[in-house]
Amino acid sequence: MITTWSHMIYIALSTLLTVWVAWTLHRNGRVFLVDAFHGRAELADSVNHLLVVGFYLINLGYVALALRFGPRPADVQTSIEILSFKIGLVLLVLGAMHFGNLAVFTWMRRRAATSIHDAA
Repeated sequence: MITTWSHMIYIALSTLLTVWVAWTLHRNGRVFLVDAFHGRAELADSVNHLLVVGFYLINLGYVALALRFGPRPADVQTSIEILSFKIGLVLLVLGAMHFGNLAVFTWMRRRAATSIHDAA
């Protein structure tokens, strides 16, 4: 029964964290994308939505696969330790995805700035 509860808590926390980070990236990333696409908000919103979908697929896919990683907890203390480790890995994956998105946004903004200067 401890394993079942541990898995349920892991899935719930991981999903909540993923949704929160995706929502934050979506909301705040729009400004960068509109700038990168020279004010074309409709295109920026479309790309932003596609980035969020990809973010969900990668992160929730990892959460689902990682459910089987690690030993089965024998008691509450072990369950908390395993849960902590797995949530820590999820946070690292979310952080890596966040910085990956920032790198893409930065690249797009630089590319847009370069194309504006080349056109002038």
